[in-house]
Amino acid sequence: MSLWYNMIMIIGITGTLGAGKGTIVRYLVEKHGFRHYSVRVWISEEIARRGLPINRDTMASVGNDVRAQYGSGYISEQLVGRAVENGGNAVIESVRSLGEAGYLQSHGAHLWAVDANLQARYQRITDRASETDHVSLEKFVTDERREFENTDPTKQNISGVMGMADTILHNDGTPEELYAQIEEAFAALPA
Repeated sequence: MSLWYNMIMIIGITGTLGAGKGTIVRYLVEKHGFRHYSVRVWISEEIARRGLPINRDTMASVGNDVRAQYGSGYISEQLVGRAVENGGNAVIESVRSLGEAGYLQSHGAHLWAVDANLQARYQRITDRASETDHVSLEKFVTDERREFENTDPTKQNISGVMGMADTILHNDGTPEELYAQIEEAFAALPA
C-alpha cells in the first residue's frame, strides 16, 4: 500500500454513460464528506488550455492524447496528487481507461462501477443537458460503443474498467434504492 492510502481513502467511480456516477459522487460528498475530483473536469481544463470546443468527441480525443503522451494512468495520477495535497477522503469520478483504473487500484483506491438500462440513462443525460449531452439517442449509443471496449490502455474501455470494479451498483430504481446500495458498499470498505 502506498503512503497516501494511509492518509486518505479514495474511491474511483466508473460506469456507463448517464448511469448515475454524479449521483454517487454527490451522495459521498454530502453524506460522507468526500472531496470530488473529476476526470471529465480535468480533461475539460486541458481542452480549454488547447483552445478547443468542449464536446464528447474532443474530450475523448484529448483524454486519449494525454494518456498516450504521459502514460495510461496519468490523469488519475494528477487527480490523486490533488487529493493528497488537499487532504481528506476523495472520490474520483469518470474513470474510463484501464490505465487510470489500474493506477488507482495499484495505489490502494477502491473502484466502484454503476450501470442502468439504456432508456433511463439516455433520459438522464437529456435532462441534465451539459455541454456534452446534447445528442440524439443514436449518437449516444455510438459514443458509448466507441468508449466501451478497447485493448489500448490509453483509450476509453468502460467495459474493462467496470470489470475491474470492486463493487457494482445498479441504478434502475429510485434514488433511495441507489443510496441504500452506496451505504452498503461504503460499510463494506476496510476501515
